[in-house]
Amino acid sequence: MRKLGILFLLGFFIYGCKPSAQIASSKSDQANIQKIPTDAIDLVIANTIDSNVTIQEPAKSTIQSLKKDTLTIVGVGDIMLGTNFPDPNYLPPDSGKYLLKDVLPYLRQADLTFGNHEGVILNEGGNQKHCSNPKLCYLFRSPEFITQNLVNAGFDVMSLANNHAGDFGNPGRKNSMRVLDSLGIHHAGQLAKPYTVFTKEGITYGFAAFSPNTGTVSINDLENAREIVRRLDSLTDIVIISFHGGAEGRKFEHVTREREYFYGENRGNVYEFSHALIDEGADIIFGHGPHVARAIEVYKKRFIAYSLGNFCTYARFNLSGVNGLAPIAQIKTTNEGEFISGKIISAKQKGEGIPEIDPNFSAALRIKQLTEMDFPDSKIFIDETGNIHYIQSQ
Repeated sequence: MRKLGILFLLGFFIYGCKPSAQIASSKSDQANIQKIPTDAIDLVIANTIDSNVTIQEPAKSTIQSLKKDTLTIVGVGDIMLGTNFPDPNYLPPDSGKYLLKDVLPYLRQADLTFGNHEGVILNEGGNQKHCSNPKLCYLFRSPEFITQNLVNAGFDVMSLANNHAGDFGNPGRKNSMRVLDSLGIHHAGQLAKPYTVFTKEGITYGFAAFSPNTGTVSINDLENAREIVRRLDSLTDIVIISFHGGAEGRKFEHVTREREYFYGENRGNVYEFSHALIDEGADIIFGHGPHVARAIEVYKKRFIAYSLGNFCTYARFNLSGVNGLAPIAQIKTTNEGEFISGKIISAKQKGEGIPEIDPNFSAALRIKQLTEMDFPDSKIFIDETGNIHYIQSQ
């Protein structure tokens, strides 16, 4: 087997067969993965696993019976459900309970659902980034009550590595992690929590998230990223990676295969990054950051979405044209992460930022075009309605 996640499955039996259990490395192990600066030490979250516990190995047939042969994993792009900064007028009515109504079936029915959380989860206060004119600054502070919509939509895991994760300093970072923990939503990407390992329905997942931004795990430290993936690959069945990288806007829809800069900031070489991490054992890579969709690829039988664009970004985002496309990547894999097939479900943000299914398949058609342009030798074919066919083994 490609994965060596058996110890976590055995722990599943010992501790009462909980449906989802988060497992963190020891402080010494985590230090080897990510060096944490002094101003972030108070954010470190780590548990120590008792190495003296003796585990009786169950029969191999019992372990295999817990695992489905085929998994459906869904990924979406940027999510910002509303902000009370600079004032509460940027919050949706009715606590946002209708924001995700039209796309709920596609999010809930997956074995695992991922999204990127833009901004912080904080009711008030925090250490606000410097901003001379709050009305012209784009800082996102979502109150705690609105995040219940993420639970209702079935999100299992979220990235906290992006350029808005530090909008309100360490208070915002710490509270975002606390709230997601309280909701049972796994997360990674902050320096305090570079990666996470958890089980769901007999499958052990590893998840890590990266971005070029202060306080997050760097997309530009490729050796550190490789080391994280190697560790996750040794512990889990499926490794999922999220990155926030690449330049922003409709002028930057293409995968350049080069390092990208935007406003002087090094936004990484997302092609090099994705291939390197799959070489180390990553199985699925969900990219975001450009605020537009980009091409998809299957490399070494593993799926890469180079950008899933905006998904549900209420009130403060530019959603005109291609910025308003909200693709949902629905991927079918083996229980060891090999790509089988997939579908780009086309949604589009309407009004202030409400994703609705698009009968014109605009997102699928644009991703089809971009994939054919950027990866002309690709071994996948995307049809007019978004189905992804794997036409030749790579």
